[in-house]
Parts: sequence; C-alpha cells; structure tokens
Amino acid sequence: MRLPVLVSQRGFLFSSPHYSKCELSVWGRREVTTTVIVSSKAGALPTPKRMTVSHNLSKERERGTKSWMRATLSALYPHIPEPHKGRVSWRSSHNGSVKMCVTMFFRSRFLFLLAVAALLAVLSLSLQFSATVRSGVSMGPAGYRARERRVEDPRRRAQKSPKGRNGSGAVHLIPVTQPKEGGMVAKARKRILVDLYTAPPRLDPIYEAYQYCNVPNKTDRGLEGHAPPDYKLLSVHVMIRHGDRYPLYAIPKTKPPPIDCTLIPNREPSHRLLENFIKNRNIATACQLDGPLNNIALLPSHTVCEMGELTQIGVVQHLLNGEHLHDTYIKKHKLLPDNWTTKQLYVESTGKSRTLQSGLALLYSLLPKLDWGKIRVRYQWSTIFCSNSCDCPMRNHYLEEEQRRQYNLRVKNSLLEQTYINMAKIVGIPTRRLRAANPIDSLLCHFCHNVSFPCTEYGCINLDHFIVIKTHQLEDERDRQRKKLYYKYALLATHPILNQTATRMQQITQGKKDEIFALYSAHDVTVAPLLSALGIPDASFPRFGARIIFEIWQNGKDKRQNFIRILYNGNDVTFQTSFCSGHKARSKHLLCPFENFLNFVRRDMFAVFNSTNYYDACHRRVF
Repeated sequence: MRLPVLVSQRGFLFSSPHYSKCELSVWGRREVTTTVIVSSKAGALPTPKRMTVSHNLSKERERGTKSWMRATLSALYPHIPEPHKGRVSWRSSHNGSVKMCVTMFFRSRFLFLLAVAALLAVLSLSLQFSATVRSGVSMGPAGYRARERRVEDPRRRAQKSPKGRNGSGAVHLIPVTQPKEGGMVAKARKRILVDLYTAPPRLDPIYEAYQYCNVPNKTDRGLEGHAPPDYKLLSVHVMIRHGDRYPLYAIPKTKPPPIDCTLIPNREPSHRLLENFIKNRNIATACQLDGPLNNIALLPSHTVCEMGELTQIGVVQHLLNGEHLHDTYIKKHKLLPDNWTTKQLYVESTGKSRTLQSGLALLYSLLPKLDWGKIRVRYQWSTIFCSNSCDCPMRNHYLEEEQRRQYNLRVKNSLLEQTYINMAKIVGIPTRRLRAANPIDSLLCHFCHNVSFPCTEYGCINLDHFIVIKTHQLEDERDRQRKKLYYKYALLATHPILNQTATRMQQITQGKKDEIFALYSAHDVTVAPLLSALGIPDASFPRFGARIIFEIWQNGKDKRQNFIRILYNGNDVTFQTSFCSGHKARSKHLLCPFENFLNFVRRDMFAVFNSTNYYDACHRRVF
C-alpha cells in the first residue's frame, strides 16, 4: 500500500512507500516556508520529525519541487533510502487533492460513519418531503378535504378489513398490541423539524374506545404526590368514576353479553389483594352506611350480571387505584397514620351498587391497617353531588339547550342515521326504538370484554356500525366544547361540590385535622361536568375507573403559603385550569396558589352569567 506524503506547496501530491503525511506551507511574496512532518505506520521511521525549510521561489523553480522534496526528506532521515523513481508520482493540484482526500477519508472510521449518517439523514428528509407532497398537502384546500374524506370514511376502512362486513364468528375487538395512555406512561418526544402543513389530529374511534375501557394495567402510575422537597402535603380529595360495569341498556331482540360478575381470584384480570378482599366481605358489614346504602350488596355476586352491575374488571381497576394512592400518600407522605380515626376520613357515594363497591375496593387497598368499623359512608342522592343546593332553574335550562344541540348534531349526520337503519333491519325493530335503546352502551361492553357483537337471523352487528357510532360520539364531544352550552351547565352543576371541597380545604389550611382525606364515588355524569367547569380543554371523557384528585400543599419555609394541585388520571392538569392557566408564566412558585382556587369557586365562576353568587346565577335568566 502506498503511504502518501502531502506537500501543499503549489498543490502537488508526493507518494512514497516509506513516507506518510503531511506538511503545511505558508507562502510569502518571494519565498515559501514549508513544514514537513514525516512518520511511518510500518515502523520503518523513527519518531516523527518536523522541519521547516525556507527557500527562494526562483531557485526552487530551477531545481524543481521534486528535487527539493527529496532533499528535504534526506535531511530528515538520512538512513532511509531514496524512494524509487518509478514509485514517485506527481499529479496536478486538483487530481492530487481529490486522491489524498479519498485516501484519508476511507482510513478514518469516524469520518466514514459520520458521512454515512449524514447521507441517511438527507435521504430520510427527502423521503418525508416527497411523501408529504404525494399525500396531498400541496394540493390545496379541495384536495386536502378530499383526502380527509378518504381517511375518515369508516366504511372504506372497514372494506379493507379481512372480516369485511361479515360480523359472524369470534372477533378480537381489542388490539393484541395494547396502546399506552397518551402522555402518561411513555415520555413524549419532541419533533426535531416543524411540519408547517400538519393536518389536524384525526379521531380514532378504536383507540378512544380502548382508552375508555381502561383494561387494568399494573404499570399504570401517575404524578400524584409530586412537589418540591420543602413542601408538605396537607390534604387530598379524590373523586372517582365507578369501575367497569354491565350495560345499562340492552339492544332489543339480541342476546345480552355473557359476562360473569362473580369475583374469582384466579381469573384474569386479577389483583394480589382480590382474594383477601373477597374473604373480608363479612367484615365489611361493620361499615357505617347511611340510609339506602344498607340495602346494597357490598360485592358483586351474580353469575349472570344484572344491568349496571360492577364486574371483576371494575373491582380490579379500583384495587389498582387504591394501591397506587397508598404508595404515594400513605407510604411516602404519611398522610394518614396507622391509628387513623373516623374523623380523618370522609367518604360519600351515590345509591348505586357499582359506586359503593368501587369505593370500598379503593379504600381496601388504600388505608393502612384497615378497620371496616372506622369507615362511615355517607349517602348522596344526586349524581351531581349538589346535596342541599340542587334548586337551580338555569342549570336545567342549559341542560335542555345542550340536549337540543346534541339532537341537531345527530340529525345532520346522515352516515349515523343510515347506520341506525341498517342495524334496525338486522335486529328487526323500528329505527326509533333502536336509537332509544342507546346501542353504543351495549356495544362498548362487547368491545371492552372482547365479546363478539350480537347476531340475529338477519345478520350481525359488526365493527363498521360500532366505528360510526363511536366516531359521532367523539365529534359530539368536540362540538360540545365549541358551543359552550355544556360549560355553562357544568359551572352551575358542580358549584355545590366544588364549594364543599374548597371549604373543607380552607379549614385544613387553617389548622383543622379532620377529614384530611375525602373520597367521592360517583359517575361519568359527575366527573365530566367537573372537568368542564375547571376549564380543562383537553380532558377526555371519563373512562371506567377514572380519578380526579385535589392536593393541598404547604410551603415549609412559609406556612402561610398554601398551594393546590389538580390531577386527572395521574396527569397534572393544574395549569390547564381556567384559574391557573397563566400563573406559571408570571410567578416564581412551581405550584398554583390555593387563593386562586378559592376566588374561582366563590366569585369568578359566576362571571359568565354576569352574577356574583350561586343563587343569582341560578335564578337570573339570560336572554
């Protein structure tokens, strides 16, 4: 192999089997100074030497560069034989430089890998750009709308399905690869390049339905209990939606989904505390239950589920919730001591078995050294937890306006109406009767439990029908946020429970030690308006086993400073709320001041009604 020696004087390349690179030349007007560094990879040369040679340009022209280089190398290493004339080659400035660069490039592994990486990056960007152009980004609004219609039409998507429109046989409705929850488990990666022509996110009814099912996941954790190290946790208030349940409605003339609601520890999904929870059902009778709650079974027990009954999946969901909150609030922050008392705990539930049983499952895995006799569960007759403040005519007015909006949106959806007609023909009933049966409730139960959709002698309800109805449900949620009618209803519907929570928290910040942990076991119609009233725009519809948590923190350096954190399904949504959305940018504190929440509940939430208090907002009709 030739080892080149580069002499940059006049850009010539000198090649020799004995010498290797390189030299640096500095040109003057009359003479050139040349520095030569000579080394050998073969070990033929001693330690590399550096020598500077100054020579006159005119004389150098007479001698020739070739003779000058040979003289220079001989002066450096006299014992090295002179290179063979046949092995010495001189090239022009351009060709010699290219040859030298290529040789050095392939000898450097780092430069080679760096060049390969750069080449791959350029290819990737070019492919992305070409794909974007082909996908219709540059086709203009008309082409974009046509492309969106092609993507969004569920009928076209279903035709590509291997099942087609044949709904018979067992269908695996839940994907084998279970997607993780948005934002919760895996870290979100930032885009390196900004796509200026990004299309709005498309609705994915299958993914959203899967999120709604909330299949128990033991690795599902959250950000509860996170705060600066010098802050102290004072109180926690939790509102949950009951766990997975059997449908409240049945599709006429079809078989109900065959689901067993008895609790069996060795049946999946299960939990390590499930067996002991079942054994303690007799001990649980020692609970202090208010009024109608005494007539409710403490555990689901029917081999064929009754309408609205809690399933084993629902029990496991809240055993996992309680276990996570126990690790955070009991083990880490010592919110409740081992010898906790009844006064330190506040529990409230509606009169449905699924809410009471869900609350008991969460408490079983939450409390340290559980003593059922210390637990008192208060009865709440209203699903919006309005207690004694339920008289609000304007709340009912906005609810009627919201229902009218839902009706108008449904009438405009021709694809949805055609789907109901097709389903009614399969079932053999009038379309109006099928629509009144709210078929999405029953179909979601089939989907969450991986049970085939119902069939009759006229055919089967298939995934196409489910996708159309679920897509409309998601579009309805978006339209609800835009129209703001539901927002006004939510403000009036949730003020009683928010005011009760704010009052209890304020007493705790003032030194009271009672009711430092509160639990409200409720429904989707309780959690959904609460999220809307707080002004959280990106909150999804409450899934089975959903939880929203209020935490009160105290500054360890200044006990007069109290702060609030709000979390939804483990995600910190404090700075998405209407009363704390701009605080983070204006303040040096990492948490939201508790005074912001108090002002919102006591005053600011009535500004949209041009009122200053709850009574006036409820009785002043706005035209």
